[in-house]
Amino acid sequence: MTQSIDDRLTALEVKATFTEDLVDKLEQIVTQQQSVIDRLLEHTRELGKRMQEIEPASPGGTARERPPHY
Repeated sequence: MTQSIDDRLTALEVKATFTEDLVDKLEQIVTQQQSVIDRLLEHTRELGKRMQEIEPASPGGTARERPPHY
């Protein structure tokens, strides 16, 4: 019975080690994804600012008007 408990303990230790490794890898992935999200949000803000600068300067009225074919 002692052998069985030792085997079970070893199996649990192996699972714990693999789980810790998996958590570390997932943490790295989440960190990378958050970095990408932050950059995309910044680009979106910049594009929004550019659109606001361009809209008033566009000839023929505002960009929100319906085209004549409607």
